[in-house]
Amino acid sequence: MSTTDLDPRTPVLVGVGQSSERIDQPGYLGLSAVELAAAAAREALSDTGTDVDAVAAAVDTVAGVRQFEISTPGAPAPLGRSDNYPRSVAGRIGAHPRRAVLEVGGGQSPQHLVNEFAATIAGGGAEVVLLFGSEAISTTRHLAGADERPDFAEHTDGRLEDRGYGLKGLVSRYAAEHGLVGAPEMYGLFENARRARLGLSREAYARSMGELFAPFTSVAAENPYAAAPVERDAAELVTPTDTNRPIAAPYPRYVVARDQVNQGAAVLLMSLGAARRLGVPQDKWVFLHGHADLRERNLLERADLSSAPASVMAARHALEVAGIDVDEVATFDFYSCFPIAVSNTAVDGLGLSADEPRGLTLTGGLPFFGGAGNNYSMHAIAETVQRARAKPGTFGFVGANGGMLSKYSVGVYSTTPAPWQADGSAALQAQIDSWPAPPQSHKAHGWATIETCTVKHDRTGRRTGIVVGRLEADGSRFLATTTEGDNDILALLADGEPVGRRVFAKWTPRGNRVTTSEARMAELHPVRVPGFRDDYENILVRRDGHVLEVTINRPEQRNSLTPPANDELDEVFDAFFSDADLWVAILTGAGDKAFSAGNDLLWSAGGKPMWVPDNGFAGLTSRRSLPKPVIAAVSGFAMGGGCEIALACHLVVADQSAQFALSEVKVGLIAVAGGLIRLPRAVPQKLANEMILTGRRLSADEALHHGLVNRVVPAGTALDGARALAADILAASPTSVRISLQVMEETQGISDTVDAVSHPTDAVDDLMLSEDMIEGLTAFAQKRPAQWKNR
Repeated sequence: MSTTDLDPRTPVLVGVGQSSERIDQPGYLGLSAVELAAAAAREALSDTGTDVDAVAAAVDTVAGVRQFEISTPGAPAPLGRSDNYPRSVAGRIGAHPRRAVLEVGGGQSPQHLVNEFAATIAGGGAEVVLLFGSEAISTTRHLAGADERPDFAEHTDGRLEDRGYGLKGLVSRYAAEHGLVGAPEMYGLFENARRARLGLSREAYARSMGELFAPFTSVAAENPYAAAPVERDAAELVTPTDTNRPIAAPYPRYVVARDQVNQGAAVLLMSLGAARRLGVPQDKWVFLHGHADLRERNLLERADLSSAPASVMAARHALEVAGIDVDEVATFDFYSCFPIAVSNTAVDGLGLSADEPRGLTLTGGLPFFGGAGNNYSMHAIAETVQRARAKPGTFGFVGANGGMLSKYSVGVYSTTPAPWQADGSAALQAQIDSWPAPPQSHKAHGWATIETCTVKHDRTGRRTGIVVGRLEADGSRFLATTTEGDNDILALLADGEPVGRRVFAKWTPRGNRVTTSEARMAELHPVRVPGFRDDYENILVRRDGHVLEVTINRPEQRNSLTPPANDELDEVFDAFFSDADLWVAILTGAGDKAFSAGNDLLWSAGGKPMWVPDNGFAGLTSRRSLPKPVIAAVSGFAMGGGCEIALACHLVVADQSAQFALSEVKVGLIAVAGGLIRLPRAVPQKLANEMILTGRRLSADEALHHGLVNRVVPAGTALDGARALAADILAASPTSVRISLQVMEETQGISDTVDAVSHPTDAVDDLMLSEDMIEGLTAFAQKRPAQWKNR
């Protein structure tokens, strides 16, 4: 087809550029991420073969790929960063675009941006689009501790279309509490599942990973932009040594994406009309013949953890849109953060071999060329464009992977003129989204089968096993880790053939655990027998007859709760509910500043391990049954989790200094310990909405007025007031009190009043057979005080 027959809005790639520097190279400048991207962008402008200033002035849209520093909330930037990365880069090359985009995170981003903005150009929404990305991770780590370190922070005015992190479905609290916080352990799960599917020994599979990646090192060794231009053979890549230390089974360091790089890359797209107007020579034009963007199901929703079929579908569909077969492709670049990212799509999906004569990479791959954050595939596109120009009419394939084998974008390139063609990714995505997902159990218990696993190694030599399992009882899938010191299960996971083996699972406050047998689990995690200790670190416990007084004893921290404090409270309330001689509990806080300020945010912000007992915050908020009365004695602040504790108690006595609030929204959290549910059931809906959405505080008198508390007493006397209320309860039959609570709990979810009244219960039978009922009636007839036995 002649270019004269094409729509002038047909998108075409007309310029590519790359930049890099290594800290050990002569002339090292210590460039920032913005400067590296600007250098690559200038190369891309120059690569057009026409007036650079005119092209820069014509750029109407810029889009940047996120650096790692801005890919997750709270990520550190020791040397500072731009607050508007796309416009910072644009300003350095003399461009003044009307639109600036910051793409979501993920290695698919560069190819996805090409696909998206090619479609935008074809639809008339833009004419000249500059895409770029960069990382200066090596420089940042090198200079962060320098006496005279550079300042990479900069402010740039101008509107920014920030698309966010794009982490939904990739990161979860459940995964994090089971050690899945980094890519190596996640990909290790997939890799080991694939090994089991293929029936290969550990040695044979390691050899196959080495054979896959050895040719990549040869390409990297010849690439002037490579971060690690060292050729290695297959055995060296997979043999653990001091420098090639284990990361997460089956990966030693050499086969893991290398993020310590200083690299930038840029791609310039135009409409054919703009290319002609700006004088871009036709021998610079490269067309996007095929493209696709698909997303895999989330981790635990995938039917088979040994493969990622969505990426294969994307690869095949892009070739289909291009109208060619895989045999007609001249060059390939497959995203290669880990071996399975290549083997899943190239080997298993497209039938290519590790020693494919055409090669599987143009750059040298992420472990050797460099894993330039989310921007690696921008370099692959740049190389592909150059190869396509060098051999006109040939086709180049770029496969870009993001997340955890999650997002896959593909482009097929050629100098052969071709009209823009829309792809069918949306229909394919609907098909993927309809695939059935296995059931899940977040709290696993019982015998199970290992579906896949990995062993994570830290720099101290500590090993942690991570397991995806299926419960025998219902086939549901769960995550679990090993218990520290459990060498039996570690030996199975690290050296044996674990997939398909039977293990025993148990939920603990720190997550699911697995081991080799039920007996071993009982040794590692014995069932706690309810009882009181002589002393506690975070609380005070006092028995006064039939009353138990529990004091949160962290006054300097406003009685905020850490995980160990929650564990102690959980233990104490287990003991209280199991002790037949204790009839009422009072919970209060030490000092006069606070009942409890809720979760200890300093503990959380310090990166310390977080967990909550099965019975919830303070051992109360998730407890399904509170069979005896619990009174909250509130003095001072009951904020956030402190308010949620009070809401979970049967009764609340507040002194005049008390203030109640669900303040979580003020610090970027929500009231997940029951506040979002209990408060709207305790006070008028509109008031609950206001408290939840604004963090509004209620005074003691307001709380009394709205029914949030039972009694208000003078300042400093909350505990005395709670004792008086407890005495009123003790005057009644403890059996009647206990059974009344039972009936209220049983009928709480029954909306119809008559149905609730008629609800069958054994509680009344227990009451009729109790000594306390007989004693109560007898004492009434004899006109004497009853002598209650709680039986």
